[in-house]
Amino acid sequence: MTEEVRYDEAHTAEVIEGTPREPGNAPEGADPRLGDGMGCHAGAAEMEKAARAAGASDILDQYAKDYPQGPHDRPQSMCPAFGSLRVGLRMRRVATVLSGSACCVYGLSFVSHFYGARRSIGYVPFSSETLVTGKLFEDIRDAVHELADPDRYDAVVVTNLCVPTASGVPLRLLPDEINGVRIVGIDVPGFGVPTHAEAKDVLAGAMLNYARKEIEAGPVAAPEGGVSDRPTVTLLGEMFPADPIVIGQMLDPLGLACGPVVPAREWRELYAALDCGAVAAIHPFYTAAMREFDAAGRPIVGSAPVGHDGTAAWLANIGDAFGLPADTVAKAQNMFLPAIRGALAGAPVKGTITLSGYEGSELLVARLLIESGANIPYVGTACPKTKQAEADRDWLESKGVKVVFRASLEDDKAAVDAIKPDLAVGTTPVVQHAKELGIPSLYFTNLISARPLMGPAGAGSLAQVVNAAIANKGRMASMKEFFEGVGEGDTAGVWEGDPNLHPEFRALHQKKLDKKRRAEKAQEMI
Repeated sequence: MTEEVRYDEAHTAEVIEGTPREPGNAPEGADPRLGDGMGCHAGAAEMEKAARAAGASDILDQYAKDYPQGPHDRPQSMCPAFGSLRVGLRMRRVATVLSGSACCVYGLSFVSHFYGARRSIGYVPFSSETLVTGKLFEDIRDAVHELADPDRYDAVVVTNLCVPTASGVPLRLLPDEINGVRIVGIDVPGFGVPTHAEAKDVLAGAMLNYARKEIEAGPVAAPEGGVSDRPTVTLLGEMFPADPIVIGQMLDPLGLACGPVVPAREWRELYAALDCGAVAAIHPFYTAAMREFDAAGRPIVGSAPVGHDGTAAWLANIGDAFGLPADTVAKAQNMFLPAIRGALAGAPVKGTITLSGYEGSELLVARLLIESGANIPYVGTACPKTKQAEADRDWLESKGVKVVFRASLEDDKAAVDAIKPDLAVGTTPVVQHAKELGIPSLYFTNLISARPLMGPAGAGSLAQVVNAAIANKGRMASMKEFFEGVGEGDTAGVWEGDPNLHPEFRALHQKKLDKKRRAEKAQEMI
């Protein structure tokens, strides 16, 4: 699809007609125990084994290729399905349906509304009987037919969680569209998708795939905001709302415009995203989405306009992607680089920082902090190493930074223990661990990544919050001294006397745990 996207003058999209097929009973490999509460607790290996026996090998193999696992065998953050759920809930005129264990659906619904979803989430319950007889699929299909109202929705997203995936519930057999409403079915099992950040890519890639096929079939609806009269750059990855505006300002002297951000906010933006001159992989782990852009013949540029060096290199790479003259690129660089250098100098950061997270922008933030003057010996990200992240990794390593992809919680905590930084930036358990050591810490997702990072606006955005946190080191030391010995091990809680210890019980329980681990290890070798 290297030709331009053709937009329908009437702003109505031609959709692909679906051909619903009747499913039979669930495959023979489906494990009936998965519907009786064992489900999520069966263990990643058992769940994956059941899923492959139920016919899900193709999708699991694709996930293993797109999202290679790390040293940990299961997510060490929130359920990965939160990522895809968040993408769907933030889109206008898109309905969301979950199929999974009630406890999982409750937890996902809770955290989604905690983050401001303000949107109803559909749920199709099941029992052991409906799971293994195929009735669950029929219930899902009925629910989708009931939801498919073209006056309310452009699309309905159905997500299989761990148990339905492991049991082979075939969302691929749902019709492609009902009454003009697109039906998008995805599997997001915790044993197949390592992080919630990559689960965003699962849904973004599935939607882009659908939209690309619509474009190939004929004219499609133009975005509500219209189509740019300049070549556009699609931005890949969730970012602070001001960042696309700043990027657009930097693209303007190049004769380019900022296109949509993927994950998109409405279906029509997917067409405009594919109708670009190049894609900026701001977050480098969107493997499925980039596969769709590759299929559409769109070049992909890694890294981002972060800091002085990052902005200079990014503008040059964008210029190469569009075949722009060197003097045009140099003009844009000369317009913005001095302002970025001035902003960095005016908001210095002094101190040693360890940085980790699971959003995918950890390397970009580290670059910005280093150019602001911080010493960062360690950067850990739960996301995988990709081609689009190479420039950031190379730059950081040239500054003496140890970069760990697919970092585990143990990696991040070990870095804090070894380095004893002035500030630890990381996930919730890393922050907790640092505070227990009396080290100031900040939660990456809410306090760091939720700030502008690009261009002149991002250059000084982190200094205030980071310097304020580092300045709390004395307060943290006083608190640690005051609470020393409280809330750890046998002294946890409130005691009027010494706790009653029973070391013999602990020893017996430890023997049982060791025996169980040996049995599990032996089973894996069979």
